[in-house]
Amino acid sequence: MKIRLFPLVFVLFTVAAHGCESHDRGSTLQVFHIYSPCSPFRPSIPLSWEQDVLQMQAKDQLRLQYLSSLVAKKSVVPIASGRQIVQSPTYIVRANLGTPPQTLLMAMDTSNDAAWIPCTGCIGCSSTVFDIANSTTFHTLGCQAPQCKQLPNPTCDATGNTCIFNLTYGGSTVAANLSQDTITLATDSVPSYTFGCLQKTTGNSVPPQGLLGLGRGPLSLLSQTQDLYQSTFSYCLPNFRSLNFSGSLRLGPVGQPLKIKYIPLLKNPRRPSLYFVNLIGIRVGNKVVDIPPSAIAFNSTTGAGTIIDSGTVFTRLVEPAYVAVRDEFRRRVKAANVTSLGGFDTCYNVPIVAPTLTLMFTGMNVTLPQDNLLIHSTAGSITCLAMASAPDNVNSVLNVIANMQQQNHRILFDVPNSRLGVALFPSIPSATLDAATVGRWGNPKPDSEIIRFESGADG
Repeated sequence: MKIRLFPLVFVLFTVAAHGCESHDRGSTLQVFHIYSPCSPFRPSIPLSWEQDVLQMQAKDQLRLQYLSSLVAKKSVVPIASGRQIVQSPTYIVRANLGTPPQTLLMAMDTSNDAAWIPCTGCIGCSSTVFDIANSTTFHTLGCQAPQCKQLPNPTCDATGNTCIFNLTYGGSTVAANLSQDTITLATDSVPSYTFGCLQKTTGNSVPPQGLLGLGRGPLSLLSQTQDLYQSTFSYCLPNFRSLNFSGSLRLGPVGQPLKIKYIPLLKNPRRPSLYFVNLIGIRVGNKVVDIPPSAIAFNSTTGAGTIIDSGTVFTRLVEPAYVAVRDEFRRRVKAANVTSLGGFDTCYNVPIVAPTLTLMFTGMNVTLPQDNLLIHSTAGSITCLAMASAPDNVNSVLNVIANMQQQNHRILFDVPNSRLGVALFPSIPSATLDAATVGRWGNPKPDSEIIRFESGADG
């Protein structure tokens, strides 16, 4: 099955696709892959598999640079690459904003806090924007609002009635008003939700859209809905090869899986919005590879460690850790013709038998299924280890467990109890997913089946 990339993932979009009616319920939202039939982001002219992979890697490289730049109290953040790649997480959810509600598609991003939304009148934004004039509950926030003080370098308009913030990077800028309106997620209504209402963008690297932040910062969805969701959520991401399926984002403690194992969830004051976990080793086959302890150690002084991120596609390990894993993987595959594809340096053009790979955390080991470990070309002629080395720069201290390695698992973020749960759900063999879907369920609706498939496993 072809692996594809779409360049921009959060967009304001009126959902009207045939067969894609909402099945959101309670506090659970459907999660769509960007190439789902229910997504407006499917390219009209598909790229070749090799082009897809190369572009995915380029986007991931920029995102890793952005994540590395998230250091508390750092005066200058390289927003150019960061804000651009923030817009390309792989998974989207529906939300309704305003009164009466305007239906939007928003990117899930566990490493960002605020929602950023293009609004009417925005210069340089996309043609699809949130129409503030048609919402009776929309209003901007003044400079004395506590939320204004949580922004980087806020300013005031001439009247002092609107909190304004500007981001400048390279030759590009973004200007936005700090605003509030009612947001509805599934059947839950959240009044006075704070977000950035984009007013102007300039420069080629400025993203015209925004996203839904699920990080830990004061303007994130979790912080703004503590009474409702108690800083708890989980998601199950559909596999890249199952584009006719949807996953789910479950908000709040109600309905979370009972049979699930937990690992400690750490907080690093150097990067306070990110979700750190304690990776203590990696096993390839039955061998724990020799990784220098400093390469994976959690360090609150430097901001080093391992994070779980929904917006990075392929897992990245700092170079000493990646080289150790890669070399043992190659040794066990025992194929002489190792080739490369962009940032992937462990690819084969002959059939291989891959060893298992187990991520070892404090309190639990997670062995990755083959679908979470390897990527295959459409024709099956190329197979690559779906991991790579982290970018080589001054902040390259982060290991990132990315969304491909999380697929078909339910990942539960229980912030009040400082723990992260992981449950593996059984999956249909990837080679038969699309054909089996029709045979097993009889031409199912494209956005419903993963929820049905995983519900029995939640305990």
